[in-house]
Amino acid sequence: MSTTTTEVDCPPETLPADLRRILWSSVIGASIEWYDFLVYAAATALVFNQLFFPTMNGHLGSIAAFGAYSAGFLARPVGALIFGHFGDRLGRKPMLIITMLIMGTGTFLIGLLPTYYQIGIAAPVLLVVLRLLQGIGLGGEWAAAVLMVFETAPAGRRGLMSSLVQMGNPIGHILVSGLFSMVAMLPEPAFLAWGWRVPFLVSIAVVGVGLFIRLKLDETPSYLEVRRTGQIAKMPIADVIRHYPRSFLTAVGLKISDIAYATIGGIFVIAYITRHLGLSRELALSAVLVANVTALAFIPLFGWLSDQVGRRPMFYAGCLFCGAFAFPLFWFLDTRDPALIILAVTLVICFGEMLMFSVGASWYAELFDARVRYTGISFGFQVGSTISGGLTPLIAESLLSSTGAATWPISLYLVGCACVTAFAAWAAPTLRHSDKG
Repeated sequence: MSTTTTEVDCPPETLPADLRRILWSSVIGASIEWYDFLVYAAATALVFNQLFFPTMNGHLGSIAAFGAYSAGFLARPVGALIFGHFGDRLGRKPMLIITMLIMGTGTFLIGLLPTYYQIGIAAPVLLVVLRLLQGIGLGGEWAAAVLMVFETAPAGRRGLMSSLVQMGNPIGHILVSGLFSMVAMLPEPAFLAWGWRVPFLVSIAVVGVGLFIRLKLDETPSYLEVRRTGQIAKMPIADVIRHYPRSFLTAVGLKISDIAYATIGGIFVIAYITRHLGLSRELALSAVLVANVTALAFIPLFGWLSDQVGRRPMFYAGCLFCGAFAFPLFWFLDTRDPALIILAVTLVICFGEMLMFSVGASWYAELFDARVRYTGISFGFQVGSTISGGLTPLIAESLLSSTGAATWPISLYLVGCACVTAFAAWAAPTLRHSDKG
């Protein structure tokens, strides 16, 4: 396997105005996509166990709700394969439009769903179906948003520029936390009756804005060069498996730890604070909100540092934090001190998730040639997300239930995830790109 940069991988210098337009269009679009995916996560932690799985006891209802949440992750590799294939063959831009429509439709329809009390078992079934639709959409969208910037940015600044696209994740979290914080102030009957639906229904408006922005984007220079030279892959996934097996496995392994911390800090902690510690929804949502606002300052810093010192050292630093903070996380939460809870969630999001998440955007893309890059990074990223992100809340809730609310097994699980990602960073192929690897 060769990872040598070819002429296809080196787009001509882009005018600053064009790059800024592409960059901010990608950030705004990614924010909308992440909002659509994350609004479900917040509702899972807050209300879905009561509205869609009410016949189960507290722990079983939570496990069932997190299981439905995990269905979205199971669908993401499917979306990655579908849109990766056509993204490498037809271009990045069309996939951005299609995936946004899929995500927006799924989110809006969840806001219209009848609950278990209204239509019985059909309610959770429809919920899972729509979650699968969301997963398919996000499975194809993330790679396209990153590649629009990565394949246009100057080589020496790809770490910084690509990391900015990842700001869409905390921005989506901020929008979700802000809206849910407002509707959570409603009286309990009103919140359960209609308040929780509001964040889902407003997505139709923000999707309209996103589509307007994305329709104005141009195709990336790297893809246009692939098309001009007739190098379009007939079956991109076959080429990835045949020529880039080590790069693919690296991409999967690099995702294990940061997505585990993301789902613990952004989803499971909400349930832990409200159901197991008996604290308010407002505190849980405020902690997530503060953490993601803070993350906006760190993401470009991490991306810039990766251009200076390399991607691999940054991942080592992230894994070191993830292993070291796995036990202190729950020590902080169990104090029930609001300030310490907010601090713990902020550290989890900024250093457990965003450090590797921001740097990963450029490193994943550097692992593959432009002709199969969409498929390679999308499928690798989403398989890793499914293995760790989709299962982590379910595993954490199950461990908590089976051990009498002990948190040390969850901490050990997080340490294990950090070790897997550290090994992937160590075993990653050495890149002969102008970017540091």
